[in-house]
Amino acid sequence: MNSVLLMVLAAIIVLGPLIAIHEFGHFWVARRVGVKVITFSIGFGPALLKWKDRHGTQFQVAAIPLGGFVRMADEREGEVPAEDIPRAFNNQPVWARMAIVAAGPLINLLFAVLLYWVLFLQPTETLRTVVGRVIADSPAAMAGLASGDEIVAIDGEPVTDWESINYALIDRMGESGQLRVSIRPAGSTGASQERLLPLDHFLGGSDVDPFREIGFTPWQPLLDPVIGEVVAGSAGERQGLKAGDRILAVDGRAVESWQDFVDVVRVRPELPVLAEVLRGSDRLQLNLVPAAEKDDRGVVRGRLGIALKEQPYEVPAAYRQTVQLGPVDAAGAAIVKTGKLIAFTLESMGKMIRGLISVDNLSGPITIAKVAGQSASLGWEALLGFMALLSVSLGVLNLLPVPVLDGGHLVYHAIEGITGRPLSERVQMVGLRIGVAMLMSLMLLAIFNDLSRL
Repeated sequence: MNSVLLMVLAAIIVLGPLIAIHEFGHFWVARRVGVKVITFSIGFGPALLKWKDRHGTQFQVAAIPLGGFVRMADEREGEVPAEDIPRAFNNQPVWARMAIVAAGPLINLLFAVLLYWVLFLQPTETLRTVVGRVIADSPAAMAGLASGDEIVAIDGEPVTDWESINYALIDRMGESGQLRVSIRPAGSTGASQERLLPLDHFLGGSDVDPFREIGFTPWQPLLDPVIGEVVAGSAGERQGLKAGDRILAVDGRAVESWQDFVDVVRVRPELPVLAEVLRGSDRLQLNLVPAAEKDDRGVVRGRLGIALKEQPYEVPAAYRQTVQLGPVDAAGAAIVKTGKLIAFTLESMGKMIRGLISVDNLSGPITIAKVAGQSASLGWEALLGFMALLSVSLGVLNLLPVPVLDGGHLVYHAIEGITGRPLSERVQMVGLRIGVAMLMSLMLLAIFNDLSRL
């Protein structure tokens, strides 16, 4: 119950400001160009809280926090008092109407830059881009990458941390060909070397785990495979596992770390696994069958319902780096990151339309609430990062040329500016119906994906 409450509160904390900022963009520009604003609402439905300012605009917080709106005087939507007719939205020049419409999504993108600027100002200790592990028989292994190699660039673009590597890999989602990875071999101080990693419909399914698919991962502590907890009623409990058990081998293969055991279990849902376990001084052979459960992305994984015994560890100095940017450098990094996210969002949409990546990657309000809750539990920096990412998505989505979205209205106004007359009401209504049908279809698909992940 507490986790559900945290999810709901975190979603409100994340979405509330983004909605308010979006609507404020429309409101602020409307005021600047002289349009009469009647209502500024955060949420839909009955008003829970409302008040008016000296200009007669009603500000309100409504019961359903799934959006908001700015209602302006407009003769197309109802009767406008004679004194307000010059201030009606429909009587403004095309450039003014376009500015009002574009302001909402653009301020979301600017807000993302601000959030990332705040985050980049914080001193952050991160892992260096030194390969911790290369997975056997993976593209990285076939290309000759080795543990200890430092990754300096991907496809010619420099990388400074694992997040930038992650984005560079995801940027190749759905593609086939080769990935150019520039490395500095372990112990080398000379020039970088290139490795060509083969890609075959990379990340084209719903299992978006770029590091595992490409075959190299950051440094991870080699934690002893000792069980600290077994969940009551889980597959592990039913099949005889107990807290304190040490996993020695799986299917006759020695297990050196907890991650080795996890790697086997997660890819064997409802398939038998023969485990050799040390319990006290006794060696036991247990036939385990991991339960099949869907992860956050809807991918079926094997799960036993056990947790690792807590163990202290320290990140070696060779894998650590501390990054802190000054105000100017942080602003530049924030702009670059926001720009990359905009490009990534558009490219992903294009690949999804072309069938290069699965529509299973679409997420809806349930996943947003869940991720918001998880981010909140990790601290304010993780929450701000998720809010920035969502702000970029909101800005980009609203600029798409789809009727009913801000981008669709911008197209209508642009056509009017070029032809000198607005599109007919009939054409606009047809476009509205198409836009609503598209959005409802996408929303239903996203909610279906959300529910399938629960």
